[in-house]
Amino acid sequence: MRELVYYVAVSLDGFIAGPEGEFDALLSEGDHMAAINERFGDTVPTAIAEAQGISRDGGMFDTVLMGWNTYAVGLPFGVTSPYRHLRQIVFSRSNTASGENLEVSADDPVRVVRDLKQKSGGAIWLCGGGALAATLADEIDRLVLKRNPLLFGSGIPLFGARPYRPERFDEIGTTAFGSGVVLSEYVRGAVE
Repeated sequence: MRELVYYVAVSLDGFIAGPEGEFDALLSEGDHMAAINERFGDTVPTAIAEAQGISRDGGMFDTVLMGWNTYAVGLPFGVTSPYRHLRQIVFSRSNTASGENLEVSADDPVRVVRDLKQKSGGAIWLCGGGALAATLADEIDRLVLKRNPLLFGSGIPLFGARPYRPERFDEIGTTAFGSGVVLSEYVRGAVE
């Protein structure tokens, strides 16, 4: 069965973006980039990957899920299909958009993910944001966190509000880079 993987950059204090969606403080240069792009090159926006020669051969993902606010970051720049090399599903009840390999869905994200998991294909990348991650928390099979050596103070949390219900994830690997970025990977574990 396909996995839902929440792969995201996060600050030390647990934010994936600033209060207005800012993410420019997250480190995009340093010794972590080559290693991360080698494994997760399919998470680089298509145009950037093509311009920088980042390979997406043998990519992990074939589908990306986003909330509207995550998707809309590129709209002021004319980017209507940021990951056109993947099937893109954007969740919104009130917005529409069109682009290559792009679907806007008003359906229940949990139902969509459960349907996707039953079909053949690669892993499903949950790109963001925090509210969508909270909605899909019970469906997440793997967390891959790029912890940046920054404090944001406030912003969009890694997971939006959800009821208190501890769920265990087991660490399966962590790599610390000279840039200060720490890449940690977790898989869903048993509650103790």
